[in-house]
Amino acid sequence: MESKRILLRQWHEEDAEALFRLASDPEVGPRSGWMPHRSVEESRTVIRSIFHNGHTWAIEEHRLPGSGTIAGHQPDCTIVGCICYYPCGESNIEIGPDDAEVGYWVGHPYWNLGFATEALQLLVGYCFREKGFRTLWADHLESNPASGRVLTKCGFRDTGRVNRLSHLPFGSDSPVLIWRLDNPC
Repeated sequence: MESKRILLRQWHEEDAEALFRLASDPEVGPRSGWMPHRSVEESRTVIRSIFHNGHTWAIEEHRLPGSGTIAGHQPDCTIVGCICYYPCGESNIEIGPDDAEVGYWVGHPYWNLGFATEALQLLVGYCFREKGFRTLWADHLESNPASGRVLTKCGFRDTGRVNRLSHLPFGSDSPVLIWRLDNPC
């Protein structure tokens, strides 16, 4: 999946260093309910054991020839985050068999640049058109309102439901807000 600015592609073990650069930042993981990565090898293990599932993608900055890079960003670091969907049975939320939960995170250097919104718009289109899901669900820690702004921009509505996800590696006692988006077709 791609847009003018980004490409959503499968993760590869060779992405471990790029993943570690983003996921080791203590500002990133805890906002999504996971601890910062401690080593490149840990990032490689995450790619192998969690990201190789057919519904998790790297968000990669799509650079056109001669377009340069975003000011202050490393020219070799094109991965800006991660996005996925979880079908029924793998979701953190109780959802129906024709539903999916979406999740995403973006590295700190790429916050407030529209990458999460653009990636989620691509994923929403894919989930409704290609996968035929009836409803998409999302959740975010109450302490991360930026994620709620991304969801709002992509048409999701806050359900008013609050969940506590005891299985989160980090922040399991924090309130989690639940959002939904129904397939318009």
